[in-house]
Parts: sequence; C-alpha cells; structure tokens
Amino acid sequence: MNLFDVYPLYEVTPVSAKGIVVTDDKGQEYLDYYGGHAVISIGHSHPHYVARLKEQLDKIGFYSNAVKNPLQQELAKKLGTLSSCQNYNLFLCNSGAEANENALKMASFHTGKKRVIAFKNGFHGRTSAAVAATDNEKINAPLNKQQKVTILPFNDSSSFTVEIEKGDVCGVILEAIQGVGGLDEPATEFYREVAALCKKHKVVLIADEVQSGFGRSGQFFGFQHHGIQPDIISIAKGMGNGFPVGGILIHEDIKASYGLLGTTFGGNHLACVATLAVLEVLEKEQLIANAAQLGDYFHQKAAEIPQVKRVKGRGLMLGLEFDFEVAELRKKLIYEHQLFTGGAKDKYVLRILPALNITQADIDIFFDALKIALQ
Repeated sequence: MNLFDVYPLYEVTPVSAKGIVVTDDKGQEYLDYYGGHAVISIGHSHPHYVARLKEQLDKIGFYSNAVKNPLQQELAKKLGTLSSCQNYNLFLCNSGAEANENALKMASFHTGKKRVIAFKNGFHGRTSAAVAATDNEKINAPLNKQQKVTILPFNDSSSFTVEIEKGDVCGVILEAIQGVGGLDEPATEFYREVAALCKKHKVVLIADEVQSGFGRSGQFFGFQHHGIQPDIISIAKGMGNGFPVGGILIHEDIKASYGLLGTTFGGNHLACVATLAVLEVLEKEQLIANAAQLGDYFHQKAAEIPQVKRVKGRGLMLGLEFDFEVAELRKKLIYEHQLFTGGAKDKYVLRILPALNITQADIDIFFDALKIALQ
C-alpha cells in the first residue's frame, strides 16, 4: 500500500526536535520558525510537557466520555482563568476543523437557521460545513457546496449589513488574524460592528481562534485586541503543542443538552494533560507577553530589509509580504540556511509562526539568513 498523495513534500525527514531545533535523519539541524502551522507553541519536547504526558500515560491514556474525567474540569477552570473567558463552557474535540464544525452546528441549533456568513480568504478547515465556509474553491467538493454560505470581503460594512438583515443567518465566522489566507485582519471598527449586528439580529458570532489563540497574537485570543465578545470561540493547533486537541468555548447564554454534541476521542486524558501542560508553561514562562514583545522586535528588524513591502499580523503570528512569490525563497531558506518557514494562499507572503518561547537572538538569526537569501 502507498500513501494517498496529497502533500508536496520537502526532502527533509525530521527524527528529533528540541526547542526550535529540528534534527533530520542525516544529523542536519534546522531552526523551526513555522511550528508545523503554528502547532508548536511552547517548543518541541518541552521538558514540562514531556514529563506531564509520560506521567499520565503511566496512569491512563484514554477512556470514553461516558465516565467522569476530572482532568476535563481542571482544564476548563485553568483555561477560563488564563483566557479571561470564565463565562464560557468548554467542549473538547480533536482538531480545528472539528472545532469549527461543532461551532457552526451549535449556531444552527441555537438559532434554528442555516445560512452562514464567512469572509474572503478565510480558512476554517476541510470538513463539511467548515470547508464550505472556507474561501477556496479547489478544496470544496460538490457535497460541501450544499451548505448555505455567503462569503464577504473583510471590512465591507455595507455588504455585511445587507446580508445579516435578510434574517436567515445562523452564524458569522471569522479569524481575528487570517492564517492560511495571509495574515489579514478585520479593522477594529468593522469587527465591533459585526459583533453589534450579530447581537441585534440574534446571530451567533464565532471567533475562529484555531491558529491565533493560546497567546500567539500577544493576547490570549486575537479577538481580545478588538474589545468584542464572541458567542463561540474555536481553538486547536497551539493548545496541544503537537498532541491532537481542539475545542470550542460556548458562551453560557447558549445552553447544553444531552446528545447535542459528542466525540469519541475528544477530551481524553492525554489530550487534557497536553493542554494543561501548555497552559502551565504559558503562565510560568510568561510566553504571551514574550510573543507581544518579540512581535514588536520582529517589526523593527523587518524594517531594515528593503525587499519587505509590509509586515502583517501580530505577536508571533506574522507574515512578510514581498513583491514576488515566495515559494523559491522558502526553498532557499530550508535547503541553504536550514530554516523552516511557511507559505500562504497569498503567494507573496512568507509566514512566520514560531514557538512562543523563542528569543531575540533567534529572530536575529532568521533575519541574518533572510538578508543573505534575498541577495
């Protein structure tokens, strides 16, 4: 049997990793400024994370949600405190796509309606409703296109007002900082207007924080830069530092009932401990503040490079925009300078999504290599 060939692969085979250093099967070391799509939030093989998972595995790794798992309640309490979202309830699942799928489902349950508003260049996952709300025709199968989704441009208040006033919208989903799309953001005024109109028309506002959450933007959640309160918040990626974890925070005004949502693997013992370990490291090492400070430093360093047309994003969710497509630059960085970076739907944007515990020295190394690669 062969693998189903859906990924173009770089000729690198990692076998071990620690911090931001990834070592391949030939002993070559690489510096990771991408974190596997923003998944590695506290560094590869962080000692506290490894110890917590090993300790839990010696006890119990999994049992179903038909029995009590106190780790889930511990996680909910810790997450609520650190994120300042105590007035939400937590449902755990396994991935960002599943989180958004459940968020959209809850919006439809809660309102009794079925049309969704999403935004241009948004990415919300590859499953049924999540991919329908994703602005990428190539990954939407005919089956997915049955979903009723209207995709609007960011920061266009007039078109948003027209659509939400039609009265058939169950939910609005948007990223505070677009990941795959290329680091674009809604203006604060627009995000607040969206929130106000959702409240007025009793539409569920879903903040997709799958990539921008867990401190990456320099706040715990990206929407917190704009002073709004969503009805549902979707989370994944950095919350497990590589362990498959996802979830949604559901405002307490939306009530639960038995059977409304469900999952086999979501919230298992290992998943909870992985996420608790991440939260403990974020708190102890003050990594959210570090992300904010290093984001500012990154902007300063980028200003020294004339080929950089614009720096996009916040904290350590960043993009460098050039006036050329960056695919060859990425290859040069990985093969000649041993640096992992990322691309985007916007082919002119180089994505930088490192662990939140990197240092100024790590950023200096990146820009020194980038200067040489651009010559």
